[in-house]
Amino acid sequence: MSIKEWPEDERPREKLLRQGPMALSDAELLAIFLRTGVNGLSAVDLSRNLLNQFGSLRSLLGADQRAFCEAHGLGPAKYAQLQAVLEMARRYLAEQLQRGDALTSPQLTRDYLQAQLRDRPREVFALLLLDNQHRVIQFVELFSAPSIRQASGQEKSCRSRSNIMQPR
Repeated sequence: MSIKEWPEDERPREKLLRQGPMALSDAELLAIFLRTGVNGLSAVDLSRNLLNQFGSLRSLLGADQRAFCEAHGLGPAKYAQLQAVLEMARRYLAEQLQRGDALTSPQLTRDYLQAQLRDRPREVFALLLLDNQHRVIQFVELFSAPSIRQASGQEKSCRSRSNIMQPR
């Protein structure tokens, strides 16, 4: 049955507009992103199948292009859209913090760093520069390696880099 045939109260888009995004399940949010289902499956049914196949929303969002595009109902266009949405979310958080919001708790700091580092395929050694009000000045990736233990062969010195603390 097509979502258009569902009662209006049960349709994901209408539910979001009426009750807000927190009222939706992962499958309903994903269905709004996908917009359409495939032959025999509504967008919500397809979303449920994808979440079961990948194990979680996090795993689906973190899938590489090959794995994502192999899933029934997905392809390069949806992968590109998803990557754009994830990058917009990262930039939104970074912009909010750059505008003067302070990292006033361990949880805020964790959220910021997760947004910066979440989908990196390698471990990253980075520098987070804060002012005396705990506002982000700059996030600088110094180097990355398959694992920090393997990075011991790399130059670990944190001597000044030309892009750190340049005047704005």
